[in-house]
Amino acid sequence: MFGSRSPSRFSLTLVGAAIALGSLAASADVAARELKVSTVLSDAFPWGQAAQKWADLVEERSDGELTLRVFPNSQLVSGDQTREFSAMRSGLIDLAVGSTINWSPQVPELNLFSLPFLMPDESAVDAITEGEAGELVFQAIESRGVVPLAWGENGFRQLSNSQGVIDEPADLEGLKIRVVGSPLFQDTFSALGANPTQMSWADAKPALTTGAVDGQENPLSVFDVARIDQVGQEHVTLWNYMNDPLIFAANQQVWSTLSDDEKALLRETAVEAGAWEIAMTREQESERLAAIQERGVTVTDLNEEQHEAFVAATEGVYEKWVPRIGEDLVEAARSAIDAR
Repeated sequence: MFGSRSPSRFSLTLVGAAIALGSLAASADVAARELKVSTVLSDAFPWGQAAQKWADLVEERSDGELTLRVFPNSQLVSGDQTREFSAMRSGLIDLAVGSTINWSPQVPELNLFSLPFLMPDESAVDAITEGEAGELVFQAIESRGVVPLAWGENGFRQLSNSQGVIDEPADLEGLKIRVVGSPLFQDTFSALGANPTQMSWADAKPALTTGAVDGQENPLSVFDVARIDQVGQEHVTLWNYMNDPLIFAANQQVWSTLSDDEKALLRETAVEAGAWEIAMTREQESERLAAIQERGVTVTDLNEEQHEAFVAATEGVYEKWVPRIGEDLVEAARSAIDAR
């Protein structure tokens, strides 16, 4: 009967082809993978550009099989940048290009880079990150559930304010200075006689606009791109009191699901993106300073005697924080700086 006739060989061939195509499509879906990358600043800033550079390199070299989707402005933690490390450790974030400052509440060793006036110049930063101290920092991060892959750099942080020239510690007396959510920053600015006020970057510019705070500290790249001079910050003091290296990193559970080739690709591209971003940040420093001065900002460059007055005023911070960071780590950093 017609209804019970066996399928033709041609029909079976079509069915088999359809199944095969479906299997290939499913395999392609499985093979293609997207990972979420968190960062605090957008690609208008070198920090955000570093994350995007990483994403571009990965997409190019994986032929689209592995993609990184960048979420700037701390979107994945509702704007609270100090929660980024915890969110990555718990699996809410796959990857990040994060700040040593923002991650320091969860990784005390990262406070090394926030010790005031520890690193006098860029060669000192490199001596730490490229040597034993840098390895110890990476070990500390990995012991807390996050895999560090490479270094970047947000740059030396300078001081700005709306009240006047600051060239000695007494000039900071009573000034409300916006700082990030790190107790070490509170202690540093308290030692200098200021009134440190903790707030996220999202809240900082409105506070500067209204005069709720008198000043802030950030790299020149942030001052320049965010046009902080437009909210009354007419005075900048170049004091290089700390540098904020960035860290490319991955959630440990996500990392464990990657193939060896994918791990090698992520690490290789992170190192490349980090080196690219560090070079760009440093090369643009003088250009940014010139642009800031052209906009009428008064720039004070401390001489050696003035600089030493700030160093002396913050010595007490070391007594409290070196034991928390780890005396061996701080000694390794100092030895690397001395030997550079």
